[in-house]
Amino acid sequence: MRLLILAIALPVAALAAPPQAAVCAGCHGTNGISPNPQWPNLAGQQKDYLVTSLKAYRDGGRSNPLMSPMAKNLSDGDIETLAGYFNGLDARP
Repeated sequence: MRLLILAIALPVAALAAPPQAAVCAGCHGTNGISPNPQWPNLAGQQKDYLVTSLKAYRDGGRSNPLMSPMAKNLSDGDIETLAGYFNGLDARP
């Protein structure tokens, strides 16, 4: 039981960033908190929203000169992984 309690007590920030998140960090910050008010924070964002948005950028349903090329080569699995990772980050700077 003691091991279970320790595992639950680990902070969410201890999650390892997936390799695909390195590209996101350039604009959205290494912790999902953007250093620039022009770009949204991804930390704590709803997973379904991130999945829908990234697929729309990738598939052409949503267009942005920065995001569309970034999402172009993401697989559905990559998108699920990124969305889960950013959803699990603390949204407080």
